[in-house]
Amino acid sequence: MKIVKSLLPLTMLLLSGCVVGPDYQAPDTALPGKFSEAAGKSAGDTTLNPWWENFRDKRLNELVARGMNENLDVLQSLERISESQANVILAGAGGLPQINGGGNATISGEDGSLVQRQGGSVQSTKNLAGSVGSSWLLDFFGQYRRARESANASLDAAYDNVNVARLAYLNELTTTYISARFFQEALALNRLNLQSRRETLKLTQDIRAAGAASSLDVVQAEGLVNQTLAELPPLETGFYQSANRAATLLGVPAATITPLLIKAGPQPTPRHSTRVGIPADLIRNRPDIRSAERNLAAATAQIGVAESQLYPSLTLDGTIGAARTISAMTGNLTSWSFGPTLTVPIFNGGALRAQVDIADSVAKQQYFAWKQTVLNAIEEVENAQTGLIRDYQTVAAVRRLVASNEEALSLARESYRGGASTILDVLDAERNVANSRLTLAATIRSLANDYVALNVAVGGGSAIETPVPTPAPGRKVAATQ
Repeated sequence: MKIVKSLLPLTMLLLSGCVVGPDYQAPDTALPGKFSEAAGKSAGDTTLNPWWENFRDKRLNELVARGMNENLDVLQSLERISESQANVILAGAGGLPQINGGGNATISGEDGSLVQRQGGSVQSTKNLAGSVGSSWLLDFFGQYRRARESANASLDAAYDNVNVARLAYLNELTTTYISARFFQEALALNRLNLQSRRETLKLTQDIRAAGAASSLDVVQAEGLVNQTLAELPPLETGFYQSANRAATLLGVPAATITPLLIKAGPQPTPRHSTRVGIPADLIRNRPDIRSAERNLAAATAQIGVAESQLYPSLTLDGTIGAARTISAMTGNLTSWSFGPTLTVPIFNGGALRAQVDIADSVAKQQYFAWKQTVLNAIEEVENAQTGLIRDYQTVAAVRRLVASNEEALSLARESYRGGASTILDVLDAERNVANSRLTLAATIRSLANDYVALNVAVGGGSAIETPVPTPAPGRKVAATQ
């Protein structure tokens, strides 16, 4: 007891010692006050914005809701939360007292002809023993506190990575759905073109029967019909591949979603604009930026873990053992021991210092990764916004072009019937109508894709149906940066 009383003040002194390594500070970088083509006004929290509903497409909304927690990438990210939570417990366990118990029992004796000749009797001895041992590494340089700090930051990053996976899912599912509807629209337009070109072929055949057209005119009209027929299979392939991809994203076998999409629907077109906000909003709303910041915090704490290895460590060890022997002579024996063990690193060839340098370098790499993530996010917003603004302009211009070409085709046919123009004029007009219609469909697809890209770039909808972080014992949830 005297030893315990003398060591208690020393223990309290050591436990109140300093924690080595740098204290983490959130990173900072210079950001512009506004995006180049947006008003300098904050968009607030965009992580709960269901932006895909602006397409007003019930089928798309159903698919998004169906796969929100069924996408396999999202499920993997959710499972990594459990792994990170276990790592938090593991990181702090070393700083707690370790108690282990054990026991054994044996029986021994002698038997045989020699014992019988000597008139002896069979003797047996039973030995029962048990022990309890304890060990406590006093964390007075913060090795386990820094390790727990690092594990907590990694757990925060795991929650953010769920949002990263969910945002990637939303991006790919919506663009895949947009592609499927584009291929359906292109198929419908090509079938419409096919009908128009067959009418032109019949008109040419009728005029040739009247002696006012040549066989060359008929052959040229037939060639345009066959060209249109050849364009249909690739578009059908594109639709089925898009439907199969949507099924995989929803976590079901390919072709499962095809029956739901086989009925053609209008191309998705956004009905409302997107609030872009300011670059500083991305620090809060982009899950990949938050994850990179948490990884930086985890790497910074690891510097302290490495530095703590440079200093002495003190361990308190104790054992209590009890044994009982049952034989001709029966007795009990109890033993115990208690005392500190001091370990001082003297010479290790520079390995411990190298570990500190490695941890410091890893932290610097994580800072650069965080900064690169921020800059990439700003670039993605700028590019998507620039594309979306000009897509609206392009769609309006192509709509006018389609109307002009359709009118020109009508005039060309009337002129051809009257003999004032050739079949080439009609065929050229049909090509212009077909090409402009397909261009309009492709432009609407680009508009929808850029709308998706812009909302993903600002972190829209990333936190919908995402679990709220549950603090582990002794853990504080990281504040939003």
